[in-house]
Amino acid sequence: MGSHPRSPSYLFFLVVALSFLSLTALLIYKVDHFASQTKTVAGHNLEPTPWHFFPPKNFTEETRQARAYKIIQCSYLTCRYATTNDDVQPSEEQLRERRRLLLSQTHEKCPKFFKFIYRDLEPWAKTRISNYHITQAKQHAAFRVVIVEGRLYVDLYYACVQSRLMFTIWGLLQLLKRYPGMVPDVDMMFDCMDKPTIDRIEHGSFPIPLFRYCTTEAHFDIPFPDWSFWGWPETNIQPWDEQFKDIKQGSQAQSWTKKLRRAFWKGNPDVEAPIRQELMQCNHSRLWGAQIIRQNWAEEAKGGFEQSKLSNQCNHRYKIYAEGYAWSVSLKYILSCGSLALLISPQYEDFFTRGLIPKFNYWPVSPIGLCHSIKFAVDWGNTNPAEAEAIGKRGQQLMESLSMDRVYDYMFHLISEYSKLQDFKPVPPSSAQEVCEESVLCLAEPKQREYLRRAAAGGSSTPPCSLTKRPNINFFDIWTEQKKKIIEHVKDMEMRKAVKNTM
Repeated sequence: MGSHPRSPSYLFFLVVALSFLSLTALLIYKVDHFASQTKTVAGHNLEPTPWHFFPPKNFTEETRQARAYKIIQCSYLTCRYATTNDDVQPSEEQLRERRRLLLSQTHEKCPKFFKFIYRDLEPWAKTRISNYHITQAKQHAAFRVVIVEGRLYVDLYYACVQSRLMFTIWGLLQLLKRYPGMVPDVDMMFDCMDKPTIDRIEHGSFPIPLFRYCTTEAHFDIPFPDWSFWGWPETNIQPWDEQFKDIKQGSQAQSWTKKLRRAFWKGNPDVEAPIRQELMQCNHSRLWGAQIIRQNWAEEAKGGFEQSKLSNQCNHRYKIYAEGYAWSVSLKYILSCGSLALLISPQYEDFFTRGLIPKFNYWPVSPIGLCHSIKFAVDWGNTNPAEAEAIGKRGQQLMESLSMDRVYDYMFHLISEYSKLQDFKPVPPSSAQEVCEESVLCLAEPKQREYLRRAAAGGSSTPPCSLTKRPNINFFDIWTEQKKKIIEHVKDMEMRKAVKNTM
């Protein structure tokens, strides 16, 4: 029998099927390519900062297609279609009424260290901040935040270590929710790594405004509350209000008289920190009155950080703070214990450490003759237990006063004062994406999502604390000199004790 030619209808359906498959393949390719160009607050498609390299994050827990779908859904669709009912999104009239009611209430005074907002912004008090300032700051930034009419936009340049970026953005979103309609339009450049970079000598003729988690007297960098106030899931550190409550409860497990009569430090010395390497030499309870423990983060992670619970580390009368590669988030947890905090001459300061006063809420330790200085502090405290306990208690009270209410107030006033200096109307760049609570939660991993939700804020029933007027121009110099005099007095006490021991 001869073969029959294929019917035209058969060929038609074959062509249609092949066309459909081709279009599907092309669509999948386009979607995948589009997703691969989209940067997210979770770290997708971002390289580590060139000024502080770290291993890039791998997103291998899901398939390529699933990852592409997640990126597009979370980045482009979630905020657009987020709930917009009146209960969640108040009208402009409701916002005005809310602002009126809040501002009509009696304002609680802000803590004294809030005054340092003026010092941090002083470099731009006369010149103001232009678009050119922002452009120049981009060279040193990991991301840019633009807030316009209560909506937050983020322009991403580099990745941040672990979830720093995500949790910092979450904190800003909570500020907008806490004080709806009150946060001014603003354009800010951020870096998320540890060391300040805007040197006062190098950039003296043209200061660059860059926000980060710490600064020094030699830098223009503007300190901003760090990500761990909203939790640090990679190390099982809870959101701040929860974590402080746990630490304080742990500190009350033993009375001062029953606490170990020596100094304690636990951390990682292998972070390019000479002072921590030297501190390891002081690990001798009898000779130096100190117990120094090397923290192995890899091993701790395997054990779920059970041996690193902060609430279980308040059993010593004295706790040592030693800076690492730069500033360390550990300071607030050390002070929270209520032990006498021994601070080894910190070079870096974050936003709240301006409230620290030597011999009032901490004890200064000299990096010169470190072990001897620690031993002197321990001996002094054991000879004067009531005074040592009182200093430790005042350190704990400082951290208790730094509730999340005050953290949000600091953010509010810092952003408000900064916005007053801008001589342009903030506009999100075309490369920026709107970020909302829903989009961050969409991108977060399960554990991150749990911490973010626990750190969520509600609308405040009280106004922000009242920021005092700009202090006298000499205020900050006098404040610094008074602290230096107290530290020198402690050094003199050490010297006299050393001389007496040699006689």
